[in-house]
Amino acid sequence: MNSARIQLFQGPGRPFESRTVPLPDRLHPGEILVEISLATVCGSDLHTVSGRRGAPTPCVLGHEAIGRVVASERPGFTEGQRVTWTLADSCGECPACTEWALPQKCLRLFKYGHAALNDGSGLNGCYASHIVLRPGTFVLPVPDGLKDALVAPANCALATIVNALESLPVPCATALVQGGGLLGLYACAWLRFRGVERVFCTDLSAERLSMVAEFGGIAMPADAQMKKRILEESGGGVDLALEVAGTAAVIPDGIALLRPGGTYVWAGMVHPQTALDLTGEAVLRKCLTIRGVHNYAPRHLGIGLDFLAAMQDRLPFEKLVSPPLPLAALDEALRLTESRRWLRVSITP
Repeated sequence: MNSARIQLFQGPGRPFESRTVPLPDRLHPGEILVEISLATVCGSDLHTVSGRRGAPTPCVLGHEAIGRVVASERPGFTEGQRVTWTLADSCGECPACTEWALPQKCLRLFKYGHAALNDGSGLNGCYASHIVLRPGTFVLPVPDGLKDALVAPANCALATIVNALESLPVPCATALVQGGGLLGLYACAWLRFRGVERVFCTDLSAERLSMVAEFGGIAMPADAQMKKRILEESGGGVDLALEVAGTAAVIPDGIALLRPGGTYVWAGMVHPQTALDLTGEAVLRKCLTIRGVHNYAPRHLGIGLDFLAAMQDRLPFEKLVSPPLPLAALDEALRLTESRRWLRVSITP
């Protein structure tokens, strides 16, 4: 086969277009051609499809996936190898890459699923049968023992959580996770894995809280009693709070529920409608540390895969991902994602 199938995004309000495009005749040094075996739909793509977030068009969306190497111009990678990769490609030369330890903020950053069709090979997103990985992309072999459904979401949601919770305050016996979606469940599991004794998870949706206990957390409906219960059960305030709800409305509660000297990590408010109702005094008087997190560095993806390998027999990760739909049914997959029936909807070419 010398062609790839893609689902082309033409802009908000327009259906995806199925198209066949030629595979590249040759790869440039450092590039890897991968045949995708499974992709998952990230909620951020819903923002793009609805027009809440801009994207160059036409383009191939999708940034969560796993696949097998078809051809490689990078040493160490050979045909048939099972791999996943970072969602971003970095130059390795700019200050963000070399001095700030923030390759995800590279001055020449390229992000898969966010690039125009005429940028490079055009095989830039995961809603396709193939993708061309660029020379600055961290590519990681995947053990055969890890199923596709566990690995595909790792290169966005799980790696972001590993980054957000890489450093914990000392001591850290109690934590609050604001948001019971995929990021929130990963956070509950990761914090328990790191030895945090009690992890409270809040959400307005009882359905989203239904799996919290299975991932080691304590479900706390965001009702009138929530703050009182968490303060009582944490001994006066949690050591760490993590915002993955995607709304600024939860921030005052997070501030109120932290103990003096606690740490607050924000990782969900990745959109401009997040003006804060917060005073500087509220932060200063409690001596809080606040950290913002966006995406992740390559090491976080590797740590995430190690975590999945260690915990796959103890936690129900497969319940987070739907049975796969065919690539041609991408519109249906997006509708299913919007329905929130599954935390991730999967697609297979």
